[in-house]
Amino acid sequence: MTTELWMNLPVKDINRSKEFFKNIGFGIKDGPGSTDTSVAISVSEKNTIVMLFQEDVFKSFAQNGLADTSKTTEVLFSFGAESREEVDEVAKKVTAAGGDLFAPPAEIQGWMYGCAFSDPDGHRWNALFMDNSKA
Repeated sequence: MTTELWMNLPVKDINRSKEFFKNIGFGIKDGPGSTDTSVAISVSEKNTIVMLFQEDVFKSFAQNGLADTSKTTEVLFSFGAESREEVDEVAKKVTAAGGDLFAPPAEIQGWMYGCAFSDPDGHRWNALFMDNSKA
């Protein structure tokens, strides 16, 4: 059975992407997998890993074309926040780090509060605080 799950994303500039995710508060994992053309980022305390690969390296093992993220959405990654204030902080950090905040912090369906952004390569992310007492 599967013991781990990690996502792989193509990026144009590994150093720019690494710096972006570091600046918005994601962990950068040193060691295996972190090279001149790839880096592991940790999205949560549970160490959910997203591997970033230079586009040419990604293409070599994906054996398929890449989505044009300026025209299509290949995936929307959602991650939990501990509070509404944390969502607001993520939004500020994303803007300061050069990301595109395409949905500013707002209440959603009466029990969630979130924002959505694109990283420098156009991959879409969603920070959500879920108040289960209101669900």
